[in-house]
Amino acid sequence: MNVHWNLPERASWDALHRNAAGALQQDWAYGDAMQALGTRVLRAHIHEGEQLIGVAQCLVRRVAGIVQMALCSHGPVWAQEATMAQRRAACRLLKRTVPLSGIRLLFVTPDMADSAAAGTQGMIRVVTGQSTVRISLEPEPHALRASLQGKWRNRLAGAERSALTVHRVGRKPAQYRWLLERELAQRAARRYIALPDGFVEAWQEAHPARTGHEPVLTLRADLGRDPVAGMLFLVHGEAATYQIGWVGEGGRELGAHNLLLWQAMLALRERGVRRLDLGGVDTARGAGLARFKIATGGEVLTLAGTYL
Repeated sequence: MNVHWNLPERASWDALHRNAAGALQQDWAYGDAMQALGTRVLRAHIHEGEQLIGVAQCLVRRVAGIVQMALCSHGPVWAQEATMAQRRAACRLLKRTVPLSGIRLLFVTPDMADSAAAGTQGMIRVVTGQSTVRISLEPEPHALRASLQGKWRNRLAGAERSALTVHRVGRKPAQYRWLLERELAQRAARRYIALPDGFVEAWQEAHPARTGHEPVLTLRADLGRDPVAGMLFLVHGEAATYQIGWVGEGGRELGAHNLLLWQAMLALRERGVRRLDLGGVDTARGAGLARFKIATGGEVLTLAGTYL
């Protein structure tokens, strides 16, 4: 088994990541975007002979000037045929070969609930896993709608009957900047941390221009001429992640976010997206948002945690 760090080979990475419906944080373009914003990124191709069995993307931070930490968030991404033994050996090899100088630490946060399947045996869990909600978009639309919880579905039906209109926003930064600005204000008011300002633009620039491949989906709900809600999703291979949401009082009363998320599910499904990640659920600090996500009928998945 060999780990090749920082190969310029993107095509095989993208193919493995797409087939696995890999997480946003392991998409090659995510690393390019973070590098554009000043973060050091390391990438590992893991081979057993000629076979590519996994890839791992790490963000690097220096602590106290002497300790370098590499975080493999929601990774590694494994080929379907990678065995448990191969995954264990690969994680040990990643720790041993990470190309950092001085005191170095490699943290792995698997994108799965089963730590054994992630290959973390022998590693120490240092942080418990977060929970997220994931929706499979593979069922037919009528089955997706039937899986919505009753109150959520009723809110959707009410929004569909209302005066709300939904518009798909273009991919030019000027066309969705209004939503980013509202989200930044919301972030400051509620004191939560998200990806840095400028990430969405850097994310788009990191994707090669290809017909039919749009890395961002942005939807806006209007009441008359006024925008009352918006949602932005990042598309990575055959998966997508809910990234930004904002709703004003008028939109909240009419169920605008129910309508936007449903329309997004249909639009992403048409693009060939198999899985939609709605992000973390925190029933203690964000009970309302957690209930909204869980009521979509998606799977509530508690990840294995962070391992050293």
